[in-house]
Amino acid sequence: MKRAACLLFLLLFSTLQAQNTLPQDYFDNPLDIPLVLAGTFGELRSNHFHSGLDIKTQQREGLEVKASASGYVSRINIQHYGYGKALYIQHPNGYTTVYGHLSSLAPKIQDYLKKQQYTKETYEIELFPEPGELKVEQGEIVAFSGNTGGSGGPHLHFEIRDGSQRPMNAQMFGIDIADRKDPLIEGVFAYPLGEDAHVNNSQARQKLRLIPLKDGTYTTNQLEVCGEIGFGVSTVDQQDMSYNHNGVFEIEADLNGDQVFSIDFDKFSFAESRNINRLIDYEYYMEQHKRIQKLFVNPGNPLSLYRSLQNEGKLNIKNSLDYNYTIKVRDYKGNVKVVRIPIKGQIIDNIKKKEEIETSYLVKASEAFSAKGNNIDVYIPPNSLYDDTYLDIQFQEDTLQLHRDIIPIHSNITVGFDVSKFSNEDKEQLFIARLSDYGRPLYSTTYKKGNRFTTGTRTFGTYTLAKDTISPKVTPVNFYDGQWISGNKTLKLKISDDLSGIDSYRATVNGKFVLMEYEYKNNTLTHDFSDGVVTETENNLKLIVTDNVGNTTVYTAKFFRK
Repeated sequence: MKRAACLLFLLLFSTLQAQNTLPQDYFDNPLDIPLVLAGTFGELRSNHFHSGLDIKTQQREGLEVKASASGYVSRINIQHYGYGKALYIQHPNGYTTVYGHLSSLAPKIQDYLKKQQYTKETYEIELFPEPGELKVEQGEIVAFSGNTGGSGGPHLHFEIRDGSQRPMNAQMFGIDIADRKDPLIEGVFAYPLGEDAHVNNSQARQKLRLIPLKDGTYTTNQLEVCGEIGFGVSTVDQQDMSYNHNGVFEIEADLNGDQVFSIDFDKFSFAESRNINRLIDYEYYMEQHKRIQKLFVNPGNPLSLYRSLQNEGKLNIKNSLDYNYTIKVRDYKGNVKVVRIPIKGQIIDNIKKKEEIETSYLVKASEAFSAKGNNIDVYIPPNSLYDDTYLDIQFQEDTLQLHRDIIPIHSNITVGFDVSKFSNEDKEQLFIARLSDYGRPLYSTTYKKGNRFTTGTRTFGTYTLAKDTISPKVTPVNFYDGQWISGNKTLKLKISDDLSGIDSYRATVNGKFVLMEYEYKNNTLTHDFSDGVVTETENNLKLIVTDNVGNTTVYTAKFFRK
């Protein structure tokens, strides 16, 4: 017990030493409310690690967002998806802070943005103001919180990035989050890795039964094991005043008291983020919707998050020997949850072999692969897959069954269709779609060149040709044709498309471009009259909306304002 306490002290001391090399009083909280998190740094997300802190805004929008430190606005990025409205501030010490999902920007920054949007006649825009053009002081209001982009509810996404634009854990800079709760262990798993390895007479992944002890730790039944094995853990963390299942900060594993694995979420690069699919058990996640973090490293995994590895975290269990394997999961505040696993080395002759399914299509990870049938083809570039893999590929009429989405794809593969049998009119309305689990066609960006349609994808599944013949739908929300709307602050419309999805829109009033903000989560377009573009009493609105295959709707209406 004393040894464990000593190790924990040394761990916390080394962590604090690392933190002390970073400025601890330089950055302030970006919101004047208690900081409660909906998401932690490094949290496991679909195909990426979370790059900041998601700070709850009390289920409200419009809270004042303040510059965490003095500097200048270095980037403004306005998107329909992703971070939505996002602001980047460069600081003299070389770090950058990022503020995402904003509802609007502070007046001087908003004026700069609107001028550029009207000049380029576009809502989505990325701007890089000159250094010093938009200076801000620490604590100055720079924006207002919102729910724009890919957010699932009102919150502020906050990041601190280093000079190489690598996101870092903001808590390492003194951003304090109250947390007295231990991490939660949702499951522990054992993986036979070697050819003849087994766990409890099986070569399949094993979920272990966790036995809670009075001291708050867990143990398991003794495992009978032999050969090369690894472990994985499904774990989350909760902070004070939050029930969200957030990410943990550090996971360690010891074998007989010697550390064999350590990973912590302090910083990473965006270029490596998709390798999360190498860290987790991707197949288990796609089938069970729970993420298991492997406590061993597969070949070719380049993640920089690993700190201490002995034999890549894999264990070689010998016959007749006893072992004790310990997993420690820690949050940033040092709250720890421990799992101890007793292991007995035991050779078993009649083990249950893991079922290996072989098909006609073996893809070697380091080599290019192509296959073709029924006027459909698929091309997989080298290193798109992590491992050599047998794929279930079936070519049917206008449909390609390309395995199942239980294997991660690192970089785009290409699916192509020969559409020479279709008329030119049909080809205009056709697109390549991936079928959802419920059979609904989901538009996949389709490139058309003569009789060949192609799409790039990083998702296995069923691909087919779909046809969209219906133009987008446009419906006014806060006005009707011919209405006086002098009291309106905004002009709102809903736009939607039944199949391929909205590609573009453009609005004019009396022939002049007017800026429309698109919120895809509720299908609304909003024009703010404070832009000062609409100045006439009688106004003719024209809105052109086009879907992803070119079907177009032209909506016109007249409204009056004093």
